Amino acid sequence: HPPFIKGDKRGINVGLGMRRLSIIDLETGHQPVHNEDKSIWIVFNGEIYNFLELKKNLQKKHKFYTKTDTEVILHLYEDFGVDCVRYLRGMFAFAIWDDNKKQLFIARDRIGQKPLYYTWINGNFYFASEIKSFLSVPEFKKDINLKAIHYYLTYQYIPSPMTIWRNVFRLEPANYMVVDKGAKIRKERYWNIDFTKKTNLSFEEAKTKLKDLLKESTKLRMIADVPLGVFLSGGHDSSIITGLMSELTTEPVKTFSIGFKEDEFSELKYARIIAKRFNTRHHEFIVEPDYIDVLEDVVWYYDQPYADSSALPSYYVAKMTSEHVKVALNGDAGDENFAGYLRYKALKVSQFTALPLKLIPQNLIEYLMQKIPMNESVDVKKNLRYLHRFLEPLKEPPSRRHLIWHAYFTNKLKNFIYSEKMKNEMREDDVYLYLENLFDGAPAATTLDRALYTDISAYLPENLMVKMDVACMANSLEARSPFLDHNLIEFTSTLPDNWKLKGFRSKHILKETFKDYLPEEIISRGKQGFGVPLGKWFRGELKNYLKEVVLSSKAIKRGYFNSANLKLLIDEHIEGRADYGYCLWALLMLELWHRVFIDR
Repeated sequence: HPPFIKGDKRGINVGLGMRRLSIIDLETGHQPVHNEDKSIWIVFNGEIYNFLELKKNLQKKHKFYTKTDTEVILHLYEDFGVDCVRYLRGMFAFAIWDDNKKQLFIARDRIGQKPLYYTWINGNFYFASEIKSFLSVPEFKKDINLKAIHYYLTYQYIPSPMTIWRNVFRLEPANYMVVDKGAKIRKERYWNIDFTKKTNLSFEEAKTKLKDLLKESTKLRMIADVPLGVFLSGGHDSSIITGLMSELTTEPVKTFSIGFKEDEFSELKYARIIAKRFNTRHHEFIVEPDYIDVLEDVVWYYDQPYADSSALPSYYVAKMTSEHVKVALNGDAGDENFAGYLRYKALKVSQFTALPLKLIPQNLIEYLMQKIPMNESVDVKKNLRYLHRFLEPLKEPPSRRHLIWHAYFTNKLKNFIYSEKMKNEMREDDVYLYLENLFDGAPAATTLDRALYTDISAYLPENLMVKMDVACMANSLEARSPFLDHNLIEFTSTLPDNWKLKGFRSKHILKETFKDYLPEEIISRGKQGFGVPLGKWFRGELKNYLKEVVLSSKAIKRGYFNSANLKLLIDEHIEGRADYGYCLWALLMLELWHRVFIDR
């Protein structure tokens, strides 16, 4: 829709523009939306799930001209100012121009489901939901932020507030910013999670409350004026959401799953079990290496270098799903709420075994890994790699162990492939401090709670939410996540450690709460994750493509890497002497990003 443009005698010019994916109020919900006297305007991306409840009170004072949740935010702002964000339950990024105060108010949801970027160019303030929007400004300078690349290689994403461009920033989750007529900026965080306050409920009472909260959260996310479905992996979280949706509707739920030819990476057999259990209308899609043709399109959608390889199957499942529905629920954040990742178990084990296990020589494990032939004893080799990955960080404190276990490149490996220029640029920047400081400063009393707080504050919004939001928005599909409801997260943070990770049983209270919903083979299965068989692909179908891109003269001339050592890294992987699949994917995505955004 054409943007709203406002100007006044003092030279303040404001423009708001929006391209809308219509989910609620398809007829009158066009943006920007204004208040009664057109002195306040808003553009909004997301969904406010409690908007009908909020609207009841607001109607006593305000006259509505749309049926949207967007207008609810606007009138809340009129009544409560910047504190309006505290009343919102949902996912959002919005911008409000207040012509009375001559100020711009931008805000982002608590968990960071919806993106919001900003920059200053020649004294003008710009904001957008996609960084590529700034490329349309003629004065925009493509100055690459080398520090962002340094962090990206470690974490697979670029942490907020920095971005790949030097002068572009991402507003952090649970933050708002006010820009006034004097170009003064005020930024504040309005919400945080507190793991120090623990519940007085019994285990059985907590189960009842958990079920009620998740059921309500799911019901709220089923409100839409368009068809909806659910992403079904066959894991605990998406299976529970599928079960709750089936309970809340009389129509068969539409389920959508993605898989691979490689059985060890495919969860389709589990998804089929759940689809049969709840009699859903089930759809499947197989991802193969020849789908790599879409990679440069995916890179374009993600705006920045982004190395979570599951972005590829996520894109495809979103594309397939969008052909049938316009809204899809998912099981995202179940692992962060209930300690579902393997690294939480490793952290628990390391508290008791760090000292004796440190006595096992590292070079012994490395020697055994190199001596086992690639095509023989694959399971043994895989287990040795897990053992090596587990042992390596034990000499570090828990905060550093936690981040190394889910890092891509270690500092040691980065320094091996870095050019002298990159080594000198990053010599004083300890990239590990980003997560370490979050871990050590967490409002939590236990090691597990510190890890959960860190993942909810960083890994979830900076990686998983980015992956899902971009994959879905690129296909005009809206993703909704019942486990991300902030009321639910505030409750799960009060649960004791051993209700989440009981012995070595992850998600204990979640499984006990919903054990009647799920077959035993689903309840008892371990965490698989949404991985891609990169190791195998880079030794097979994608081997030549990887070399052609990452070792090209154009890539080497960028000056980030030592070409000889980079080639050694690739050769070690291809020959089976090491498994650098995820690291190589990060390098591939980095170079493809340059081809898309720099060379073109």
